[in-house]
Amino acid sequence: MPYALAIFDLDGTLADSFPWFLRTINDIADRFSFRRVADQDIDGLRHASTREILSQLEVPLWKLPAIARHARRLKAEAASEISLFAGVETVLRTLADNGVQLALVTSDSEANAREKLGDAAVLFSHFDCAASVFGKPAKFRRVIRRAGVPPSQVIAIGDEVRDIEAARAVGIACGAVCWGYAAPAALRALGPDHVFERMDEIASTLCPGAVARMSVAISGTVGG
Repeated sequence: MPYALAIFDLDGTLADSFPWFLRTINDIADRFSFRRVADQDIDGLRHASTREILSQLEVPLWKLPAIARHARRLKAEAASEISLFAGVETVLRTLADNGVQLALVTSDSEANAREKLGDAAVLFSHFDCAASVFGKPAKFRRVIRRAGVPPSQVIAIGDEVRDIEAARAVGIACGAVCWGYAAPAALRALGPDHVFERMDEIASTLCPGAVARMSVAISGTVGG
């Protein structure tokens, strides 16, 4: 299925923010009076759904907006500590050059997102940021309307269980990356349409013809 629109998550998908999260989560826990995360908790949390994580950490839903605002401020202050994963800009440029519209839907602010993306931000046609924990479906629908693309030609790519759930809620394809917050086994258990173990697999899956032509061109140059 050719995709005309790819909706990306940011943290854990394009930006390597999990180390920052681990350094910061217990300061946030102390500030908002929920359970701290011990080292031995991390693997279990990576296998849990969002609701299970909130339950295990004893985070009441009414606190989530304030926690999210505080986390965005901390991310803005730590922008220099959070970089893109290797190969992100190449993949995004390949998609854009081959006619795939790019959109970003994230819980982070648009200002933080643009700073993390750097030069790659110009490749995105649509930004819909500051999503609540369970607010991605509405933002997906809004981005799809703006892009003017039928849902059958849209894929959402993320690193968490809730990204897959949000894509399913709006009837679009979902791709799960194996290098983010959730454990690959937890993502595979939900049967996403695509599982990406390496960054370059996103481009080769969404633009197989273009990547094949690039490989032939590179091989020809090396051989010549």
